[in-house]
Amino acid sequence: MRTPAAMTVGMVLAPCGLLLNLTGTLAPGWRLVKGFLNQPVDVVVYQGLWDICREQSSRERECGQPDELGYFKAEPVLAARGLMVTSLAVTALGLLLASLGVRCWEDEPRFALAGFSGVVLFAAGLFSLIPVSWYNHVLEDRTILPAPASPVKVEVSYSLVLGYLGSCLLLLGGSSLALSFAPWCEECCRRRRKAPSGSPRRPSISTVYVDWPQPALTPAIKYYSDGQHRPRPAEAGPADVGRADKPKVGFPMPRPPPKTYTNAVDVLDGETGAHSQGTSSRSTRPCHSSLPCDSDL
Repeated sequence: MRTPAAMTVGMVLAPCGLLLNLTGTLAPGWRLVKGFLNQPVDVVVYQGLWDICREQSSRERECGQPDELGYFKAEPVLAARGLMVTSLAVTALGLLLASLGVRCWEDEPRFALAGFSGVVLFAAGLFSLIPVSWYNHVLEDRTILPAPASPVKVEVSYSLVLGYLGSCLLLLGGSSLALSFAPWCEECCRRRRKAPSGSPRRPSISTVYVDWPQPALTPAIKYYSDGQHRPRPAEAGPADVGRADKPKVGFPMPRPPPKTYTNAVDVLDGETGAHSQGTSSRSTRPCHSSLPCDSDL
């Protein structure tokens, strides 16, 4: 299976954001201070989160300058230190989870793990975007971020730009990887539809089940044989030994009156003359009886 485009975009943008944030955190270039009195015009001071460097066009950069105004004790600087380091750690964790979730070396990625890594990377982008925005907001406020008085100028330096770019890339990469939740949710919904319900349906409150005992009733239809009313024949067996003493349950059927058919006419009338005359056949002689004869059949 080919890696989805959303996962590919996230795996490309997230490492780039990590690299930019790492550079912006370590580089001493969050604020540029220039225009000092009684100093050459080309002298500039770069202030970062961990160091202050002095640079002049005719000389090399000199870092480790003393903090005379208490710049490192300012709240935006302290907050930026903690949040940027946290962002780097969370980004590394998100990239590890994304590598295990995307699994380019396997046929099928783990969509749930890839989506969770996108959420982690998005949070890392927020952790880096908050201190960068706060620092940029109070950049020219000399009461919050100490700096020499006018005519000294303060400007934005390259580390803030790298921080903005890295945060945006992390937000975009995390959002792309978070789209992996869509196929995972679709697969979960499909499984729930196909899977049978594990527990029986709960009956309503108005439904009451009563187990009434069922009496052993003998059948009401009796057996008749030769016009006589006879009971049902007993089936011999080990379970029927004690049934003879039990009272019978049910009601007897009424005995129907016997039905017989009688005919007042003598069916042999007319046939006696044929026996006295042995010369002719019974089938050839005409029948004078009112009843049907054999010859008529």
